Amino acid sequence: MTLPAPLHVLNEGLAFLLEVAALAVLAWWGWGSAGATASRLLLAVAAPAVAAVLWGLFAAPKARIPLPTAGVLTVKALVFGAAAVALHALGRGEAAVVFAVVAAANTVLATLDRNALMHRRA
Repeated sequence: MTLPAPLHVLNEGLAFLLEVAALAVLAWWGWGSAGATASRLLLAVAAPAVAAVLWGLFAAPKARIPLPTAGVLTVKALVFGAAAVALHALGRGEAAVVFAVVAAANTVLATLDRNALMHRRA
């Protein structure tokens, strides 16, 4: 399934916004998860940093370590899932569900679209 060009652009833009939102939520969770300021700061920096490194290594369009689609989807599920769990832990259960559903739908559409484009080029 190939998305029409305008929808492709919108879906790719949404993907970027979801990625940034996941990092922001992980930082927010890190800041709210510890008592001491040093611990809060460490978690607020480390949680999104770990997610960003995983994404850059394995899930980014130009990942340093290319994985098959199943591996990329696993990394995306880990990062987006961690953000949804973090939202829930912050007392934002409804936002967690909405985030998870939107991230899943976006990822499915993007994956189908990219696979269709790859098959056309082959």
